[in-house]
Amino acid sequence: MAGTTDGNFLRQFRDLTTREFKQITANQFMDVWHHYDSNSDGYIEGKELDSFLKELVTSINKEDLGPEVVSESALKEAKELILNAFDENRDGKIDIAELAQILPTEENFLLLFRRDHPLDSSVEFMKVWREFDSDHSGFIEADELKNFLRHLLKQKKREYTITEEQLTIYTGTVLQLFDRNKDGKLQLSEMAKLLPVRENFLCRPVFKMKNDSANKMTHDDIKRVFNLYDRDENGSIENEELNGFLKDLMELVEEGMPAEAKDYDEEDLNECKKILLDKCDLNHDGKINLDELSMILMSYNRSSSDTECAKE
Repeated sequence: MAGTTDGNFLRQFRDLTTREFKQITANQFMDVWHHYDSNSDGYIEGKELDSFLKELVTSINKEDLGPEVVSESALKEAKELILNAFDENRDGKIDIAELAQILPTEENFLLLFRRDHPLDSSVEFMKVWREFDSDHSGFIEADELKNFLRHLLKQKKREYTITEEQLTIYTGTVLQLFDRNKDGKLQLSEMAKLLPVRENFLCRPVFKMKNDSANKMTHDDIKRVFNLYDRDENGSIENEELNGFLKDLMELVEEGMPAEAKDYDEEDLNECKKILLDKCDLNHDGKINLDELSMILMSYNRSSSDTECAKE
């Protein structure tokens, strides 16, 4: 990585003459991310975001001209403009994929973070997970990740032009960016950051309402959810349908927790499945039917409502 000559980390990536950003390589992108995501929680937010935006704006100058270069009102306006343009999920933070859209990242690496065609649901995610976890270890290891990235790039770009050396660099960079526990492989929660889905069906408003007479979950609500997970329409949620449901359920329960508490792996998912089937699989067929799903969701709705009441 090129060294910085002043306090502005982004200035080193601008052309000395034109002051425009030069194309940022995969390794440089990783350096930028780690520099601004100082607490390693997977987001540039709060003071990190203010620092990034201020340096993004002032890096066009050849040197720092003092704190008055960007007024608080100008910084606020820049923040609103950038978040409106690039904060796709409107959470007020910048994640890895959003940063890749802000910076002029090299094209093939940028394609890994394009979200124009996300997976429809966690059911599809689990199918992809199962396909590329070729040794069934419960993790996506470096060689499996490389195969996944090759597949992803071929999907997103018909004229596939990337060398094995580039792909190896991308694999190492993606591991550096998404492997939060630094074990050299991706667990389920880490892969979910790399490969987001269009919607967690269980995050729909009906599952976050208080369980009162006005907002009570209805049979029709539950039937709609059942149909969303029963992708083959055989009357049961099973196999990757069930794994996708459990992934969504775990993410719903973990909402509002600190980032480090949101990490989960396939062992956690299997433990969750065992508990759920032991308690709710009334006919012991290893699947979830409509009546069993109704029991699960109504139970969650009641416990969630009780938790909210206890906070008031």
